[in-house]
Amino acid sequence: MFHKEGYKIIFITLTVVITSVLLIDWFVSIPWLRMSLMLFMLVLLVLILQFFRNPKRHTVLQDHTCVSPVDGKVVVIEEVFEKEIFNDKRIQVSVFMSPLNVHVTRYPISGNISYSKYHSGKYLVAWHPKASEENERTTVVVENKNFGRVLYRQIAGALAKRIVNYAKVDAQAAQGSDSGFIKFGSRVDVFLPLDADIKVQLNQKVKGGESIIAERV
Repeated sequence: MFHKEGYKIIFITLTVVITSVLLIDWFVSIPWLRMSLMLFMLVLLVLILQFFRNPKRHTVLQDHTCVSPVDGKVVVIEEVFEKEIFNDKRIQVSVFMSPLNVHVTRYPISGNISYSKYHSGKYLVAWHPKASEENERTTVVVENKNFGRVLYRQIAGALAKRIVNYAKVDAQAAQGSDSGFIKFGSRVDVFLPLDADIKVQLNQKVKGGESIIAERV
């Protein structure tokens, strides 16, 4: 299954690959070169297909848990001062996605969406300390009784050129459901209450919609 944000790119890539293979077969007479070029086009298609894959995830809906919004590796767990929304200290958990990870963004908790905003910006590498404030990004806040307000921020990386965000203010978010997509390399920051019980460790690999990153009861 592929994400709808990839349909256009997949179609264009498929068209280019098929056309290129036919041209290579017609005009390139050197066997090893012809095979190498065809193999390159095939690898390109496979990479595009795997990037836009959208595997089903089985989220156990629980108001006292916060699941990872994306697939990837936990690169930050620290207490920070969040100044866009809260203007106070929060626990930040950041998940970095390589180009090989699934790039679907999912709601970390169920609840009411109270804030959703897009920010244009730079394209620093996703692990850069200033990427959270200076890169292209979106900020979304979801709130429920157990967690209060949870903020997650989609951050474009050096290769990403477009963030897709489906979150609408006053809509209801369902934990684990599709909330957006980041194209070609990125990270997501989650800002949690200080008393949240963090369930992940640095460098741990997590799955969006399934891996529990925090609890609050």
